[in-house]
Amino acid sequence: MRSLLLILGLVVSCFAGSFSFEGEQFLLNDEPFVVMSGEMHYPRVPKEYWRDRCKKARAMGLNTICTYVFWNAHEKVPGEFDFSGQLDVARFVQIAQEEGLWVIVRPGPYVCAEWEFGGLPAWLLKDREMTVRSIDPLFLAAVKRYFMRLADELAPLHISRGGPILMTQIENEYGSFDNDHEYMQQIEQIMLESGFDGMFFTADGPTEKMLDGGTLPHVVSAVNFYNDPEMSFSQFAEFRQNVPRMCGEYWTGWFDHWGFGHHTRDAETVASEIDWMLAKGISVNLYVFHGGTTFGFMNGANVVDGQYRPDVSSYDYDAPLDEAGRPTEKFFALREVFKKYNRDVPSLPKQLSMIQLPELVFNDSASLFGLLDDVVEGTDPLTMEELGQNTGLVLYRYPFGGLGKGVLDLQEVRDFAHIYYDGKLLGSLNRTRDEHQLELDLEHEAPLSILVENMGRVNFGKELVDERKGIITDVLWNDQTLTNWEMYRLPLDSLDKLIFTRKIKHAPYFRRAQFELDQIGDAYLDTKNFTQGHAWVNGHHLGRFWNVGPQEKLFVPGPWLKSGLNEVIILELE
Repeated sequence: MRSLLLILGLVVSCFAGSFSFEGEQFLLNDEPFVVMSGEMHYPRVPKEYWRDRCKKARAMGLNTICTYVFWNAHEKVPGEFDFSGQLDVARFVQIAQEEGLWVIVRPGPYVCAEWEFGGLPAWLLKDREMTVRSIDPLFLAAVKRYFMRLADELAPLHISRGGPILMTQIENEYGSFDNDHEYMQQIEQIMLESGFDGMFFTADGPTEKMLDGGTLPHVVSAVNFYNDPEMSFSQFAEFRQNVPRMCGEYWTGWFDHWGFGHHTRDAETVASEIDWMLAKGISVNLYVFHGGTTFGFMNGANVVDGQYRPDVSSYDYDAPLDEAGRPTEKFFALREVFKKYNRDVPSLPKQLSMIQLPELVFNDSASLFGLLDDVVEGTDPLTMEELGQNTGLVLYRYPFGGLGKGVLDLQEVRDFAHIYYDGKLLGSLNRTRDEHQLELDLEHEAPLSILVENMGRVNFGKELVDERKGIITDVLWNDQTLTNWEMYRLPLDSLDKLIFTRKIKHAPYFRRAQFELDQIGDAYLDTKNFTQGHAWVNGHHLGRFWNVGPQEKLFVPGPWLKSGLNEVIILELE
């Protein structure tokens, strides 16, 4: 792979360009250039649709696409990297270039993005001596290994080598986390040693504290904000002058938490504020142009006023392109603005087809506990990370019965625990409501089982430093520690071992529906009648459902469906 990219680099070297700045002006090949960018994340958009979304970015008037790179998606196991298929970030960048777009890359190591653990690999938390986002040598060694491998993919695509990458971000909003300039310098140095070149930049909130903590004096600094660009750039001017002004993230909408309302932003206000910036030659990146879907277990979470709040699977974000990639009112309002500053705006491509799924009948079922495999025994419960698992669920089993009546205390739930005794669900404990105790009657001889689900690691704030999952402390029964546990990993990476029958199972169980399709297109799976769990279509993990809302349907990409027989599998945890 490296040799192929080297040859490619030699071939395109004659087309190499430059991206620099002079005073407040960015220069592309020595000509003034205003970045008109939109954020879009390759894992959140089926790879078959990368080109469609890039075409629509151009049709809205953008000249650049911006993306994070998600470390935990590429290195799920330490030292084992995956840049294939849906994770082929280099191909994503190449498609953007083929469609006439420049590219901004934000490789982390931390990215936030409402993504599991902010893009950091969960296995970093296995070593309790390691501190993430710090000068801890253990953390920096892992970062260097990641950047060295990532540079194999992306370094040949810098503008200096004929590629479309104009800028590369150092870390992400570090001023909202800490103010360790030595750490930021170390990350910059690792990026340089790995082979990244060209223009580096940082991005932080516009306050003096955030800018001071997250920037480097010799690096371009962008500011992120929700509204009132005049105030934000006034604050920035007090911090730094005679440098390019750029909004690294202009939030076109906002993300949603389970159990709270759906967020929207007025299209007219968004268009007006973008117009204000472009009229003054200020570069801008829309966060987001198209959000897509956080498929699988990869949603993040926040801690707000001390309360844990996991994010929904939809990353619609009330963006100019909706979750299914369809232009919205906001798209057309912004298109009128960008056309004032970009003369090269093509027409919209043909819209992709949408179909209605037939009514689903779930005749078959299979027990989740049928997937239990190798047992891990321990005196005390082990965390998910200590069990070598990143996401999914863990079953903790206390094999000794006859405890009598008492209070079960998990002390802190990470994040949703279902308590079973003799095969029956006795109750649930939910971290979002700070629940950790249950009064139980365990008189007869039967094992006590605790099924714990990781609902998404915190992706923002100091809390992420210690965001381990599963059972993270001693389990108490009437204030006495229970010891000698059996533990079973349930990552649910594959459902191939499930054995379905027509016999109805008790929760937690999988249910399966099969259906025929004559026509293929994008669709939505209605989940309003489900309780809490996950859904798969033809083996693709669509994400979570939960009847607390606000999300009531899951996006089903057309490329994941097929003519003829299809299947939907849902996991009901309640």
